[in-house]
Amino acid sequence: MINPEKILEDMLKKINVIDGADIPSIDLYMDQVTTFMDRHLSGNKRFDDDKILTKTMINNYSKNNLLPPPVKKKYSREHIILLILIYYYKNILSINDINTILSPLCDMYFNQDSSVSLDEIYDISCEIQDSLKDKIKNDILDKINDSEESFSDLPKKDKNFLQLYYLITSLSFDVYIKKQMIEGIIDQINEQNEIANAREIKRAKEKKEKEKREKSLKADLDKDKKKNESN
Repeated sequence: MINPEKILEDMLKKINVIDGADIPSIDLYMDQVTTFMDRHLSGNKRFDDDKILTKTMINNYSKNNLLPPPVKKKYSREHIILLILIYYYKNILSINDINTILSPLCDMYFNQDSSVSLDEIYDISCEIQDSLKDKIKNDILDKINDSEESFSDLPKKDKNFLQLYYLITSLSFDVYIKKQMIEGIIDQINEQNEIANAREIKRAKEKKEKEKREKSLKADLDKDKKKNESN
């Protein structure tokens, strides 16, 4: 018989979060990066032959501007932090949505002298996950309890399946709402970026037109000056 509570307990035990202290401070070649990720995140696999990270994935991330290029074929600690974030995000978000989230991180904090480092941002991300584990566990347990109270008057065969159906539907709707929320936030970020870009393009155009007018005015003044001098 399927036991949702045991599935939950087993899942929570095997889920790995890479501690910031475990991320190498020395630069790594691609093979070393994939080995590191697989060693630390293998517990998250659904099937044994699932891939945590491959060379092809890393190259695709770079092509899609999710990951800055390596330096002399080596990847820094900050590269690895971004790869870890991509690993988690890609399970629920599109490449474009991940790009919307990570582009500002790369622009402002990747190898930059900023007010907060990418290391600190990653540490906070880990703290968020740790602080939410118990809340998420309790929420799922509540859903399990609700499911076990559903379809209670049906024959055992029907009840067993439909209670699992109830639980899957409940969990799926929860994920659906949260995914919609994430996408809504990302859409508004994109809208703000589009407005900012449009303003920047408008300012650049106005600046160019102003310079053109000033250049034309100067040319006219120089022409008049030469004309007056000839007279």
